[in-house]
Amino acid sequence: MKVALTGNYAVAYAVKLAKPGVIAAYPITPQTPVVEKLAEMVEQGELNARMIRVESEHSALAACFGAAVAGVRTFTATSSQGLLYMHEFVHWVSRARIPVVMVIVSRTINTPWNIWPDHSDFVDQRDAGWIMAYAMDNQEAFDLTLQAFKIGEDPAVYLPVMIGIEGFIIGHTTMPVEIPDEQLVDQWLGERKQPYVIDGSEPLGLGGLTFPEDTEDMFYGIQEAMENAKEVIKRVDDEYGKLFGRKYGGLISCYECNDAKYIAVIMGAWSGDLIEAIYKLRDDGYPVGALRIRFYRPFPVEDVWEIVRGVKGVVVFDRAISFGAWGQIYTDMVTGLSLYTRNLPHMANIVAGIAGVNVVSEDFYNMIKSYVDMVEAGKMERNFFRWERIRR
Repeated sequence: MKVALTGNYAVAYAVKLAKPGVIAAYPITPQTPVVEKLAEMVEQGELNARMIRVESEHSALAACFGAAVAGVRTFTATSSQGLLYMHEFVHWVSRARIPVVMVIVSRTINTPWNIWPDHSDFVDQRDAGWIMAYAMDNQEAFDLTLQAFKIGEDPAVYLPVMIGIEGFIIGHTTMPVEIPDEQLVDQWLGERKQPYVIDGSEPLGLGGLTFPEDTEDMFYGIQEAMENAKEVIKRVDDEYGKLFGRKYGGLISCYECNDAKYIAVIMGAWSGDLIEAIYKLRDDGYPVGALRIRFYRPFPVEDVWEIVRGVKGVVVFDRAISFGAWGQIYTDMVTGLSLYTRNLPHMANIVAGIAGVNVVSEDFYNMIKSYVDMVEAGKMERNFFRWERIRR
């Protein structure tokens, strides 16, 4: 069945098919329509779940965590300041190795007050131990949300998963979304799995004091689970493609990469504008490909290396900045690729689209063309960084 849905509603319909027992959230722009739609589904009897109205985002994730520890599939969503407010419990959930799914409808972190999207809230969680994926469009937002339950509940993983979409650009924009058959989803997703359940049947402590060596072992387990997740993500993507007809390529997606001399790396909704620019660049004789990061954690360095090895240059577009350093994706790219070779291709980082500044296909075309022309002419410094402040 194909339905016209906003990105927020696409997420809600995916959650409905996953059949969580508990949903908790606190309203915040531009996330609110996700849980409003789910509340409507619960009220109308379309979804058998307990909707918990809480007093803060911190309580929202705490409620989901408590229900999940008790053995219930749970879901929440938030944005920007709300995500920062629940940050303590973001770490609690991953340290406890309890699967929870959360969608981040990205919005610039205040102050000043700003409701437009960049990736700053999402990438700010990169060290928290969650599997992290980012969608390009409404259909992928639906598919990733549904897959998140399967990935996080895999016994080789047992980690929470957060899915990112840009507020308004995806969240409030309507596109056709194909919704799979409910019974087929039930068979594929199956019953909830988790490493342990606190139900009162036996003594079990959670979050107590541990000695340094024991704590380190637990953290090491999260790192091992992240490595395991790479193959689980690929397997789930493959299964999903066979059952429902949409396969994305696992942790990354590539466009015109096979014969490319230059690769542009990107994540999120503005990937579509970049891909449009790539085809125009190719028409004009520029051998450029686009590599889209689908899963930011675990970082797909092995898959990236297979694409960029042998290319002349890589330009990474970040929609967030680590103040005093560089874009976060660029930092991970350089660090990860350095494990494979001492002779990296020419690496460039362009930060743009901060605070919701609009970056369109023509902008990508001009930025990449300028970069390639300068590299070919030998006029580009080895490691190039620029904050592109687009003004119209």
